[in-house]
Amino acid sequence: MDSPRNKVALTLSVILIGMVLTACKVSYKFNSSSIDYTKTKTITIVDFPIRASYVWAPMQTIFNEQLRDIFSSHTRLVQVSRNGDLKIEGEITQYTQRNKSVSSEGYSALTELSMTVNVRFTNNVKHDEDFEQSFTATASYDSRLSLNSVQEGLVEEMVEDITEQIFNATVANW
Repeated sequence: MDSPRNKVALTLSVILIGMVLTACKVSYKFNSSSIDYTKTKTITIVDFPIRASYVWAPMQTIFNEQLRDIFSSHTRLVQVSRNGDLKIEGEITQYTQRNKSVSSEGYSALTELSMTVNVRFTNNVKHDEDFEQSFTATASYDSRLSLNSVQEGLVEEMVEDITEQIFNATVANW
């Protein structure tokens, strides 16, 4: 087993593997946004009011804070109160609940909560990227529970989903 031929083959294999590993360069860059920071430096995020017929007041604050947080934690953009290179504005247009499934007894078993946000995005550096679009998220809960007991957690879940959708649509270019 330890013949000179095996040692030569092993040595050549090690050298060959070393050459392949040093010749191939694997390079990747994980950056959750595709922003040219030489041209785009600031962002204005205007508070989103609630325009839905059903209102849960804390939702507005939760949404506005999460939207600002996602841009501050995933980009190097400086948030300014006006005249940003990028501008995001809009309103929470819908907040509703509906029965999603019925139990064998004929009663509601699952209720779905839904939230829709209308967004107007302006890119003052590249206006061809401007858009207006609605984003929706849903969350379900057991109908035996009261909405008041699960509302905050469900709203936080939907807000996280919607703010990620907005982030991806505006600066991630996915």
